Amino acid sequence: MDPLDGMAETIPQPISRIAPAAVRYIKLGPGGRWFAHCREANRLEFGYPDVARELMAEGDWEAVRGYFLNSRGVNPGKARDFTREIREFHTAGADCLWITFAEGCLWWAFAAPEVHWLGGDGEAHGVMYRSTLSPWRNTDRTGRLLSQAALSTRLTQVAGYRQTICRVAAEAYVVRRINAVEDPTVGRALALQQELITVAGALIAELHWADFELLVDLIFARSGWRRLSAVGGTQKDIDLALEQPSTGERAFVQVKSRATAAILNDYIARFQADPTYQRMFFVCHSPQGNLPSPADAAIHVWVGPRLAEMTLQAGLFDWLIERVA
Repeated sequence: MDPLDGMAETIPQPISRIAPAAVRYIKLGPGGRWFAHCREANRLEFGYPDVARELMAEGDWEAVRGYFLNSRGVNPGKARDFTREIREFHTAGADCLWITFAEGCLWWAFAAPEVHWLGGDGEAHGVMYRSTLSPWRNTDRTGRLLSQAALSTRLTQVAGYRQTICRVAAEAYVVRRINAVEDPTVGRALALQQELITVAGALIAELHWADFELLVDLIFARSGWRRLSAVGGTQKDIDLALEQPSTGERAFVQVKSRATAAILNDYIARFQADPTYQRMFFVCHSPQGNLPSPADAAIHVWVGPRLAEMTLQAGLFDWLIERVA
């Protein structure tokens, strides 16, 4: 099967699924410092500057190993590793998926089999290169960023490899992530999570108004906010005044069992007219009509699933069951 499976030179989104015959990690220069120009030039660069070019071109891998043993004086294990890396760079087919890590992302590409000689000392760039079949990408087939922080350590630990080229133990995982294929267990977990959110939302709607205000207070307390006013106090425009101790940021919270868009807009206007607060939270479990989220990033509207999600994230599901039961 073609590893690019119909992938064109100018890549549309989404791209077709990949089907590599093998996966290899490559470090593009010491500390990855060749990556920027490899990406710009659409290349896979590699370098052992003092190994005879003709030995590599002829594929005389035993002679290459002998060079490391006899001319470089490295131990047999290192000689074997260095020779393996050179051999894989020269012999891995166009169906080999190459990956690397740079700029906080996983990057991937397939490369044409031909090896071209650059020469040099291997400092500013590689000694040889293979052209990639399409640009280096840091997104999955649907265009979603492959952030290193969002990937399993099973894969990202390969970035700590001290040499240049190695096999990828989490081969099936990286192919699945690039193809944006959901793990069956993860899919089941997400379905159960969505069901839990739905149930939590139904339970919240059954709360007495005093319990609902207490729930909101507990959510903020468990999220690191410090209360400055009593819940349901005497202040005219707010139910709850909060401070974030780590930043000094202040917020006001308006809690409503039911509310319309007109009520929301009224409180937005009050917030925008009051310089005391940097954020506003409008929390309502049973909105009457649509309560749109404002474009202003400082204004947060929690209704329906969002409110249920915050309740679950705060670890208040058991509390919710007890109050309703």
